Amino acid sequence: MHTDTERCARAVRSKDARFDGWFFTAVLTTGIYCRPSCPVVPPKPENMTFYPSAAACQQAGFRACKRCRPDTSPGSPEWNRCADLTARAMRLIADGVVDREGVPGLAARLGYSTRQVERQLLAELGAGPLALARAQRAQTARLLIETTPLPFADIAFAAGFSSVRTFNDTVREVFALSPGELRARAPRRQAGAAPGALALRLPFRAPLHPDNLFGHLAATGVPGVEEWRDGAYRRTLRLPHGHGVVALAPRPDHIACRLVLSDLRDLPVAISRCRRLLDLDADPEAIDAQLRTDEVMAPLVDKAPGRRVPRTVDEAEFAVRAVLGQQVSTAAARTHAARLVLAHGDPVEDPEGGLTHLFPSAEALAGVDPEALAMPRTRRTTLTTLVSHLADGSLALGPESDWPSARERLLALPGFGPWTADVIAMRALGDPDAFLPTDLGVRHAARDLGLPSTPAALTARAAAWRPWRAYAVQYLWATGDHPVNFLPA
Repeated sequence: MHTDTERCARAVRSKDARFDGWFFTAVLTTGIYCRPSCPVVPPKPENMTFYPSAAACQQAGFRACKRCRPDTSPGSPEWNRCADLTARAMRLIADGVVDREGVPGLAARLGYSTRQVERQLLAELGAGPLALARAQRAQTARLLIETTPLPFADIAFAAGFSSVRTFNDTVREVFALSPGELRARAPRRQAGAAPGALALRLPFRAPLHPDNLFGHLAATGVPGVEEWRDGAYRRTLRLPHGHGVVALAPRPDHIACRLVLSDLRDLPVAISRCRRLLDLDADPEAIDAQLRTDEVMAPLVDKAPGRRVPRTVDEAEFAVRAVLGQQVSTAAARTHAARLVLAHGDPVEDPEGGLTHLFPSAEALAGVDPEALAMPRTRRTTLTTLVSHLADGSLALGPESDWPSARERLLALPGFGPWTADVIAMRALGDPDAFLPTDLGVRHAARDLGLPSTPAALTARAAAWRPWRAYAVQYLWATGDHPVNFLPA
C-alpha cells in the first residue's frame, strides 16, 4: 500500500487509525517517522514519504516519533492473510527465528537460499531480515526499559542484543533518547509488581468483538494448561528459552496482557504468539465489508462486527487437540487432553492461579505407549502417527508453513478428514479462508439462515465470502447458544 502515495497522504491527513501498521510516514523535514494516526499536525504532502515497515524507516535514517510511538502499532495484516515467502518470513522473524538461528536458519526453514530471502524482503519491505529483526529488538528493549526495573545490561541481552554498546547505540538511533531518558519518560510503574511480571497493552484494529474470541478459548480450555480467572483468559506457554504464564483480558481499546516469563529473552516471541492467538493483526474493516456484501451475512456482521478467529500459541498442540476432539463433545475433548497433560506435561508453578502444566510436546507424546491412551484404536493410530511426524520434523505446522502443502500432508495421514485438516488450517496455521462445510454447527446455522446445508452446496455458496471464509465461520457459529459464543462471567 505504501506505493499509493495519494491514498497514504489522505490517511495521514484524516489521522485514520485503521491504517496503523499498514505503512509508516517518514517526514523529510524532521527526520522522524510516524504512524498514520499521529496526532501532530500533518506535514505537507511534498515532505512525506512512505515505507512498508518500521525497519525500512530506521534503515533510511529516520527515528521513531516520540508522540505516536509507531513501533507500538498493530502488525500489518498482510503477513497473516497469505502464505507467500514474505508473509512466512515475517511470521518467523516475529517468532524470533533470526535471533536464535540467524538468517541462514530463517532461509532453511523457508526452503530458499539466503540471497533469495534477503532480496524478496528488501523488495517488498524495504529492509532485509537483519534490519527487521533489529527493529523488533529495539521494540522489545523499549518495553523492558519502560515496564521493568531491570538493569540496562540485563535488558540488552534479554532483548537479543550482542552487547550493551549495541543496545545503547540502537536505542539512541531509533528513539532519539538514551535508555535512561526513555525510562525517565515512562509512566510510573505499579509498586510491588512481582519479579518477572510484565503488564503490557496489546493494540488492535477496531472493532473487536471479544465474546466468541474469549468464549471459545475459555470453553475449550484444558484444565491445568488454561483457565478463565478474574475476567482474564490465562494459560501456560512453552517458549524457546523456557516457559511462561500469560493472562489476557479484553479492554475497550486494547488487550491487557500480563506475562510472567522464566527467561526474558522470550518476551518478543510470547507477545507475537499472544497476538496470533487473539488474531489482533486482522483488518476487521476489510473482512466485515466483504461479508456484508452477502444479504444473509450482513445482519450477522452488523449485530456484532469485528469477530476474530480464536487461534493458538502452539500449532502442534492444537493439531493434537483437534484429533482428540474428533467426533466427541467439547467436554470429552477437554477430558482427553487433561489426561495427556497430567501424564506427560511438564509441571510449572503458578502462584497467581490454578495452572499446573505445559501442554506435552510432540516429542514427549511420540514416546507414549499407544495402549495407555484411553481412546478408540483408530483414533490412537491417528494421534500416534501425527505426533511421530511432528516430532521427526516430517510435518511442519509452524509459522513457516505453506498452508495448501500442510493441508495436503495432513489429509494424507490416517484418520484425517476434511474437518480436522480445515480446523487446523483455520486455527493453527491461520489461513483466513479455511472453511468447515462439514462442521455440525456451521451446517445447523446455514440451515436456520436459509443457506444450503449440504457441504458441497454450502461450499459453492460460500465462494462469495472469500478470502475471509474463516471469519464467516465465526459469524455462523455465533448464531448458536453454545458456551463458545459468550464471554465468561
